[in-house]
Order: sequence, then C-alpha cells, then structure tokens
Amino acid sequence: MSTAPDIALLPADTRRFRAAREADWRRLEDILTRAEKGSLRKLPDEDLLALPILYRGALSALSVARETSLDLELVNYLEGLCARAYFFVYGVRTTAAARIGAFFARDWPAAVRGLWKETLISGLLMLIGALAGYMLVSSDPSWYDGFVPSGLAGGRDFGASAAALRETLYHDEGTSGLSVFATYLFTHNSQVSIMCFALGFAFGVPTAMLIVHNGTMLGAILALFASRDLGFEMGGWLIIHGSTELFAIVLAGAAGFRIGWSVVFPGEKTRLAAAADSGRSAAVVMGGVVVMLLVAGLLEGFGRQLVTDDMTRYAVGGAMLLVWLGYFYVPRGPANG
Repeated sequence: MSTAPDIALLPADTRRFRAAREADWRRLEDILTRAEKGSLRKLPDEDLLALPILYRGALSALSVARETSLDLELVNYLEGLCARAYFFVYGVRTTAAARIGAFFARDWPAAVRGLWKETLISGLLMLIGALAGYMLVSSDPSWYDGFVPSGLAGGRDFGASAAALRETLYHDEGTSGLSVFATYLFTHNSQVSIMCFALGFAFGVPTAMLIVHNGTMLGAILALFASRDLGFEMGGWLIIHGSTELFAIVLAGAAGFRIGWSVVFPGEKTRLAAAADSGRSAAVVMGGVVVMLLVAGLLEGFGRQLVTDDMTRYAVGGAMLLVWLGYFYVPRGPANG
C-alpha cells in the first residue's frame, strides 16, 4: 500500500502542488482502504459516486507530476494510488463462487453451442470409425488386436468365452477396485480429450485421426460381444458412462477442429491471431470437458458396477445424454446483469 510523503519535507513547488489536491487524495485513499478491507457494496453511495471522479483527479495529478519532474517520492505515491483505484473502478470484482456459477450457467453452454458445426463433424467421424471397426472385426476377428490395445481390453478378446465376457460386464470388484478403475479411466480419457484439443493446431488432421480411432475401438468391442450374443448387454455396459464420456471426447475434438480450421482459414487475421481467438472459446469448452470426464469416471467406476440391471443401465445412460443435450442446446433467456 502506498504511503503519502510527509508534506513538510517536500520541495516548495511540490508542497504547493500537493496542498491543492491533498484532501482529494486522502479521501480516495480512505475509500480504497475501506473497500480493500470489505466490499465496494458496503461503501456509502456518496463514496461510490466519488470514486471515479477522485480516481481521474489523481490520474491527472500523476500526469502533471511526471511532466514537470516533481518529487520522485510523490510520483511513486500517486502511481500506487492510481493503480489501486484502477482496480476498483475498472476491475471485475466477483467472487470465485460467482465466476464458477457464471461458467456453468452461461459461459460453458454458450461455448458449446458456438461449436455446433464442429461437434456434428466430430460426432460423425466417431460414428464412421465405430461402424468401420464393427464391420472389419465382424468380418475378420484378427482386426480386433489392431484396434483395441491389450491394456484396455483387459481380457475382453476373441479368446475369451461367452461366460467370461459376460462376467466382465457384471462383476463387482469392490469399493477399492472401483475407485482405482474410475481413476484409470478418467486419466486415460482425459489424455485422449486433451490430445484431440492440443493437436487441433495441426490443421485438425491428428484430431480427426484420434476421433476415428476411438470410434474403431468402440466398434471393435461391440463386434466382439455381439459375436457372443452379448451385444445388448454390452450396450448397457457402455451407455451408462459412454453417453457422457463419448460426448466429452466429441466436444474435445470439436474444440480441436475449431482451432485447426482457424489456422487453415484465418480470414483477415494472421494465423496466430486467428488460432488465439479460437483457442479462447475452445478452452472454455475444454474446461467443461474435464467436468464431463469426471462425471463419466464416476459413472464408470461406481454407477456401472453397482447398477447391474441392463434396462436400468440404458435408462441411466439415456437420461444422462438427455441432460447434457438439454443443458447445452435448450434455448435460454438473456443473462441478467
């Protein structure tokens, strides 16, 4: 906090300059001190009205002090006073809770709606990948190992019996195992989503490849279980968490495409400026994608394992999809304030 220099120790010209304005500076400093200790809302109306006027007066005095080379200590005092006042006059004074509330109530869904074209393309690419993976594995099971890494397969492959595969859909690993599994899936899917977003700058090509690859993995797994007459059961296993998880990855891909296309088609801006502008809105979407992946991780690690009825799994997964679609795309009235 700046401290006013002792007027008795200042040069004569500085003392005259200071004497004509000191009362206003003192009042501004008093208002700022009370605002910093509490809140602007607690200040009387007359102080709130006076704050911008006093700030402009202090700013004008600072300009004069610099131009006329007045005492350096006075210049430093006025610089500190103006910096403090600027924050209250022009700065955004909101609480963390208010910022978080604005993100969920307005910023995130608005950013997702702004990417609707990219989202459609990202979802279509994942669907194409899933169909390709399903058809290729159904016609030739040797494709399966090429689409599904052994670490993710976890014993779910064509060497497993129908009974063993069914067991993987309903086996309860206990609370400890579920927690570890949820953490693993959250980490894995977060990495995939972040890569879809981060690699978007390369004209969106790596993002498209990742989206298609995730689709082929999904299709390959569905083909495996369908070959054992467990397609319906596998659908329930996937949808309870997949409606959120896959939607999150599609949105991450859409955010990557937005950046990639801005690099390819920057318009009147430079490619760097266009990518930076697109990155700001895409980053908001990615912030929400992390939330969706956390929800998907909880559904995967806890809800899917604790809910073993197929129809209930479909109901939960379908309800989650409707919740996300409604949250993102149902029209809202204009924001207040």
